[in-house]
Amino acid sequence: MTHSSDTDTALRSLLSDVLGLSAERAAALTDASGLFGALPELDSMAVAGLLTELEDRFDLVIDDDEVDGDMLGTYGDLLAFVRCKRGET
Repeated sequence: MTHSSDTDTALRSLLSDVLGLSAERAAALTDASGLFGALPELDSMAVAGLLTELEDRFDLVIDDDEVDGDMLGTYGDLLAFVRCKRGET
């Protein structure tokens, strides 16, 4: 298993844990699946918890200016952000 697919698996698990998504819903997310504004579980209050958990689980530091609608627009956007922060290509 590659590091990148590990990131995908870990991100799906994180979304399931933080947002209370079932394993089936998390597994069904595609790169084009909408997140903020599309998932009722991901409201403005849940974003703070999500960001904290991203930092903890992936050992990242997310600056305030990095958090925007583009980062949380789709699952693919969030996955690309995490991969970039981890130095994956």
